[in-house]
Amino acid sequence: MDKTDASQALTDEGYHKGLGRRQMQMIAIGGCIGTGLFLGAGSRLQTGGPSLAIVYAVCGVFSFFILRALGELSMYRPSCGGVVSYAQEFLGEKAAYVAGWTSFLNWAMTGIADITAVALYMHFWGVFAAVPQWVLALCALGIVTGMNLIGVKYFGEMEFWFSLIKVVALIVFLVVGTVILGTGMPVNGHPTGFHLITDNGGFFPHGLLSALILTQGVVFAYSGIELIGTAAGECQNPHTTLPRAINSVIWRIAVFYVGSIVLLVCLLPWSAYQGGESPFVTFFNALGIPYADSVMNLIVLTAALSSLNSGVYSTGRVLRALALGGAAPSFLGVMNRHSVPYAGILLTSAFCLVGVGLNYVVPQDVFEIVLSFSALGIICTWMFILLSQLAYRRAVARGDLPAPTFRMPGAPFTSYLTLAFLAAVVVLTACDYPAGTITIVASPLVVVFLVIGWYLIPRKPPMLMPETQTSATLTDILLPPERRKMPQ
Repeated sequence: MDKTDASQALTDEGYHKGLGRRQMQMIAIGGCIGTGLFLGAGSRLQTGGPSLAIVYAVCGVFSFFILRALGELSMYRPSCGGVVSYAQEFLGEKAAYVAGWTSFLNWAMTGIADITAVALYMHFWGVFAAVPQWVLALCALGIVTGMNLIGVKYFGEMEFWFSLIKVVALIVFLVVGTVILGTGMPVNGHPTGFHLITDNGGFFPHGLLSALILTQGVVFAYSGIELIGTAAGECQNPHTTLPRAINSVIWRIAVFYVGSIVLLVCLLPWSAYQGGESPFVTFFNALGIPYADSVMNLIVLTAALSSLNSGVYSTGRVLRALALGGAAPSFLGVMNRHSVPYAGILLTSAFCLVGVGLNYVVPQDVFEIVLSFSALGIICTWMFILLSQLAYRRAVARGDLPAPTFRMPGAPFTSYLTLAFLAAVVVLTACDYPAGTITIVASPLVVVFLVIGWYLIPRKPPMLMPETQTSATLTDILLPPERRKMPQ
């Protein structure tokens, strides 16, 4: 066994290969269809109107590039550690530390957004109207935490059905919406059609800048796509299953995101949708079909639970990889008798309790606040995926590692282009006042906490780095090949 194989064996030690092809397919679907579409699209339509469909399409293309970059790394070496494992090998110990904890920040904030979404969905039904929002959020957190402690096979099965429900719901909406649009049937007493876009300010009713600022919220909508890289380490046949699952993401984005938004704004004026209510619920409620809105609300509630379930699953594995790599307290590396990293899962759930508190203090604003912080965390995670992929390509060019069998289209040009896009998203986030501006202003505090943590967190020596060091400096990664330092 060479050093890379030894590193992989240590990272994935104790896990069961309990995820089959159908489960991986649905995890890939569930990763790109979540709360950001089912709940976040309401406020985004209110802010940017029909331009949201264009923003979804552009961000979807770059998300696909990121997923293909992750696919290169996963096909080279499937790992439960995900981005932490690859950053450890290709970028070094400190990069793995930052990548892991920013990934944790992303998923923890996403978890807060998800439990908030669950509470908002529950309030749709009058029977829960009197229950405080924070109580419903706490119940959702407790249920999902319990789900994640009983084994990966059960997680995969639950995620399969959660994702299937989401897909079926969107297909039903697409079919019903297309039939109504094709037959010219009115909705809520008003005619449907493309004229609802042109008669209400066109695709950019609030200008181009408003559409651009939507980007950071749309990035959040795609923030689950990297989950498939973490799940690859527990997949039964990753080299066969992963390429199919990854390649199918781009058409899912085109149909489910872009197609859904175009239909929504052709069925009702974009101004009919609002934050705090799923646009799909708004549409079915406008149809006047008995209980149709309740059924759709139940489905989007399932979607929020699915996203929360995936996030808790992911952070447990990421924190264990950090612990084994010496970048987190060693207790986070322990597993229970079901081969589940329960310490990391419980830490994530404890962090999400902050979200329960926010639901008590600022129940109306919590979703937008955590959305911005989550978007910043996922941008950092995606950047580390791309930087690791570029370093991997450098190692391949030197002849140190085998060439990728599943290539990212247009790389390395598309890798640099996607990095530039992510940098632009950070700038646009700062323009999204107040939530985005506050996030960027507060981001140096995250850096301070990371630095303090590096020196204060009790860590054991790293165990994940292979002796055949392939890490590179950021300058080396970004320089063109002719200007890079050649090995002696």
